[in-house]
Amino acid sequence: MDDPKNKLAKRLALAAEVVRLEAEALLRLEEHLGESFSQAVDMVLACNGQVVVTGMGKAGLVGQKISATLASTGTPSFSLHPAEALHGDLGRLREQDLILALSNSGETPELSALVSAATRHGTPSIVMTGQPDSSLGRQAKVILNIGRVEEAGPLKLAPTVSTSAMLALGDALAMVVLSERGFEREDFARFHPAGRLGRQLMTVGEVMRKGKELPLVAGTRTVAEVLIQTSKTPGKPGAALVVSDTGCLEGIFTDGDLRRLLEGGQFHLLEGPVADHMGRDPKTLHPDQLVEDAHRLLSEYHIDQAPVVDKNGTPVGLVDVQDLLELEG
Repeated sequence: MDDPKNKLAKRLALAAEVVRLEAEALLRLEEHLGESFSQAVDMVLACNGQVVVTGMGKAGLVGQKISATLASTGTPSFSLHPAEALHGDLGRLREQDLILALSNSGETPELSALVSAATRHGTPSIVMTGQPDSSLGRQAKVILNIGRVEEAGPLKLAPTVSTSAMLALGDALAMVVLSERGFEREDFARFHPAGRLGRQLMTVGEVMRKGKELPLVAGTRTVAEVLIQTSKTPGKPGAALVVSDTGCLEGIFTDGDLRRLLEGGQFHLLEGPVADHMGRDPKTLHPDQLVEDAHRLLSEYHIDQAPVVDKNGTPVGLVDVQDLLELEG
């Protein structure tokens, strides 16, 4: 039986070798970036259909991820299993589509047959491979070369280093295309409406209280009248926005302002104008800002509410920290 310390050392040494081989392969990828990569970018940008990503086995699984990344960043795409394609799913392809085929060896029979059939139908192909002179590489319009790689592990057979290289090169292709499309955060948000990422990419205009939920008051109203109005406002906001005769924001009166009045025992001030006790020049947001901007503002200034104003300084909404916390839940 191996000594526990020796067993641990062997395991960690093998794991470190795998990580090192994959890291070195990724670094060498830069050497293979050149005119062919730029041509691939042009082909994706010019594609009027969908980028159809295909590969067998582990390369096919990597292809699914690349396809998903393309689709989520503005490039219509779907993944196609080459064996299924040869048994009818080839009908999904159109001339305006573009094939992105992944094969380290470049000699995968099903993939070669698929690319050959697609070419006959007028669908061009990009091939990502470690063997540019392979049968698959010779059929490609453009080759994305991952270089000759040595797989990791005791047998040096399981796709490890090659698939990591494919994934990185696919990400590079997607990100360059994203950049050249001018794909912005707002575009990204449209494709990611759910989960934590989707919540972060929501705009303030989507989450703010507005309409009947927005308590707007004149500065001449008494504090007591403002309290009555906010208590009747749907959602019972923790603040009222004080506006001028022209509708512009003048200040904000919060639950915290009320608490300070009551703690001081100055109950008679409840009958005074709210303008005398409101916070002037409050921190504000705009409807097109992201929810993460609202989080940052409230946290930085230790406040629970922030008015949302348009370009003219007119209040159009109110962001409450409780609403943001509900989004996180």
